[in-house]
Amino acid sequence: MQEVRSALTQFADPERAPYGAVVTDHLRFAHFDMASTWLNAIPDAFMVLNQQRQIVFANQALLGLIGESAASPDLADVIGQRLGEALNCIHATETHGGCGTTEFCRTCGAIRAVLSTQRQFTDAVQECRITRADGVALDLRVWTRPLCVDNVPYVLFAAEDISAEKRRVALERLFFHDVLNTVNAIVETAKQLQEGAGEDVERLKETNLALAQRLMEEIVAQQQLTAAESGELHVRSVRINSMSILHEVLSLYAQHEVGVGRRLRIDTDAQAAYFFSDRALVRRVLGNMVKNALEASEIGQVVTLSCRRVEGGVEFSVHNQSAMSTEVQLQVFQRSFSTKGGGRGLGAYGMKLLCEHYLHGAVRFQSSAAAGTTFFARFPMNLTDTQQ
Repeated sequence: MQEVRSALTQFADPERAPYGAVVTDHLRFAHFDMASTWLNAIPDAFMVLNQQRQIVFANQALLGLIGESAASPDLADVIGQRLGEALNCIHATETHGGCGTTEFCRTCGAIRAVLSTQRQFTDAVQECRITRADGVALDLRVWTRPLCVDNVPYVLFAAEDISAEKRRVALERLFFHDVLNTVNAIVETAKQLQEGAGEDVERLKETNLALAQRLMEEIVAQQQLTAAESGELHVRSVRINSMSILHEVLSLYAQHEVGVGRRLRIDTDAQAAYFFSDRALVRRVLGNMVKNALEASEIGQVVTLSCRRVEGGVEFSVHNQSAMSTEVQLQVFQRSFSTKGGGRGLGAYGMKLLCEHYLHGAVRFQSSAAAGTTFFARFPMNLTDTQQ
């Protein structure tokens, strides 16, 4: 199947089969009663796709991936839809062509596997990251295999939810790498304290306190992310001074290891504004923005923090001088994507989850070789506890 470059698509062919043809395909498989019984006993989602990548048959396990918040939780309703549409992917409605036709679909393992099987008539295995409209992030391992029935070509599609596996691996790597590194630094500083004297003792005490605070930040960050993903995060709205919280974040990361050799500054044009939100979560969102900016910066570069009053709220920004590649820009908010390698790094995903689903704000970014990269976080002027 040729990729169609049109107003309807930025990646795969947007064409769909007529409804009558989809029903004919569905009935071709639905008549196999024994096959339906077997497939419904399989814990992984299983589908048959037509040449237009539409679902013509599926098992009950697909409902588990769709989730309780979906508008169409019945299998009969997904017949004719594409995978991203059935799963309520945030990108599935961005174009008239639907799932597979946005620029973000270029990095989707599910559509890439399907296209590979259609073009080469061979099996394919890929991993796929999908963020549902309700904020739930899915990590899937997908398998595709060619199938021909009555001389009509189809694609067998199976999807295993590996979200829990990905979260466990990410958590282990966080603690084995970031937390263990900080603990080692605390131990080394403690050893030096035993041998130090005079001014060295005072300096080492300050260092050890900073390291302990960093360790606490890492642990609390993971606790907040886990609570947010499970829907157990509680929001407490208080009055916040935008400049005050900017200075807090700057102070926290000015001496952080990721800031070594880089410079943090607050824009002289930053505007003070008062708003009501959860102070700890706002600080977490801004902290993630700053940490990501520092990690993306070269030695000697400057990271600039700012804020301004906007209609109905306040908008913070963090700018660094480096640009993100197109591939990174398309995946930056996905849960298991990391520019750091080894599955570490949940900063951009975490800031979007907290800001948009708990603080009712919005996160966006701009990135170019000429202007560098700026992340923006906008918060409403008044967030009440009853909004949760």
